[in-house]
Amino acid sequence: MSEKNSRMGYLPDEVPSAGKLLLYALQQVIVMFPATITVALITGFQVSTTIFASGLATLCFILITKRRIPLYYGSSFAYLSAVSAMAFAEGTSDQLVSWQATGILPPELISKAQFGIIMSGFVSIAAGLIVKRSGPEKVEKFLPASITGSVSMVIGLTLAANAMSDFIGIGNNINGLAVEQGSPVAYAWLTIGIITFLSTCIYSRYLKGLLSQLPLLLGVLTGCVAAALVYFVGGINLFRAVPAEALAASSFKLGDGSIFALPAFTFPHFSWGALIGIMPIAIATIPESTAHMYQLEIYINDVAKEKGKGRYDMLSLLGDNLVGDGLCDMVSGIVGGPAGTNYGENISLMAITRVFSVPVLMCASIIAMVVSCFTPLIQIIYGIPLAVIGGIEVYCFGAIAAQGIAILIDKGVSMFDSKNIAVIALVCIIGLGGQYAFSGTIPFFGMGVPCVAGAAIMGIILNLILTFGDKASS
Repeated sequence: MSEKNSRMGYLPDEVPSAGKLLLYALQQVIVMFPATITVALITGFQVSTTIFASGLATLCFILITKRRIPLYYGSSFAYLSAVSAMAFAEGTSDQLVSWQATGILPPELISKAQFGIIMSGFVSIAAGLIVKRSGPEKVEKFLPASITGSVSMVIGLTLAANAMSDFIGIGNNINGLAVEQGSPVAYAWLTIGIITFLSTCIYSRYLKGLLSQLPLLLGVLTGCVAAALVYFVGGINLFRAVPAEALAASSFKLGDGSIFALPAFTFPHFSWGALIGIMPIAIATIPESTAHMYQLEIYINDVAKEKGKGRYDMLSLLGDNLVGDGLCDMVSGIVGGPAGTNYGENISLMAITRVFSVPVLMCASIIAMVVSCFTPLIQIIYGIPLAVIGGIEVYCFGAIAAQGIAILIDKGVSMFDSKNIAVIALVCIIGLGGQYAFSGTIPFFGMGVPCVAGAAIMGIILNLILTFGDKASS
């Protein structure tokens, strides 16, 4: 009976055997890696520090929520434009030139961003305390499924450009080789991306037993093997190397740092620009985090039903989740990592593999911190071809959008109700239109509003307006 239940998946309070635990945890690390590392590369935060902060914050989150919520904390795309705008506004010309040359934000600017990130944690904590006092039903009034589901869809779909850019590769430059339309490098890149994506889909669909719960890990390995064959047969090397600046700024190194190097930790520095520009973005992560709890409740209870277990009331933990999310922002901000949220990518993996075990995520957080300190492991993970990551991104980012649809269906959101249609329409158009028309930052009465934050806020406001109308009519 236990073997049958094991094939069905693992619930939050269940612990896989040691070997399975390690494999499941490793897969969680690999899944969080593409998005988390992409945020670091775009914003200029140190890669090793970002990975360490992600693991440390996740471990803190699990302990804060008393090991009841299986979520992984990673860097959030919602903060990208806010951090970049702050850097351009607060940085000197020399600092901006250094950023452009090395791809790493000067420590002085990271410190200012840290202050805004820490302060953003208070927004989530305040929301969580309100929920804990008033109950999760109050959240559904202000954040109904029409908002949480559509915001989840927008988050996944706004990442489509990142996924396709990494999947196709045109315009990139790898190891001195330009990825140009029609070039052998471009064909090799796309071939590896397709192999990674298709193999992951096939593994997810057809493998049985333990292997059926490791599709993304196997997909990455398959993509890397394909990239190695392309290199040995065709001479095209798509594997990457760690920038020298990533190790030069390490807080502590043994010897030359080729084996062990602590991440580059920095301390926060007060900045009005960071406070005004970064702190409000936390509003966007509240409906995102709420949507994730809806997703967890759907998928966890599906496994619980098959196992003949009782129902897991995940929504009763929504307040704890938001408080934990805010504290994670503070933890990440204190050590020098980007702001974040619990990860839809990891929820997608849990939904695919049906492994919702909290101990797995605890193990994953420890692995992430270890990886961030050992240079050879950093080099191996960073060396994964971007084409492979692109294939995984197509799969995972699309799954995030699909889970948004699952929320709408599971909560019975009527698509014939004028209020629901108006709210969903506004969220989708602001979120997606802002991403693709204005590169993620919408010009709004002289202000630059991040599209995901703007979509969430405007959706909440419109829903409240139309809800007041419903009350008046009744």
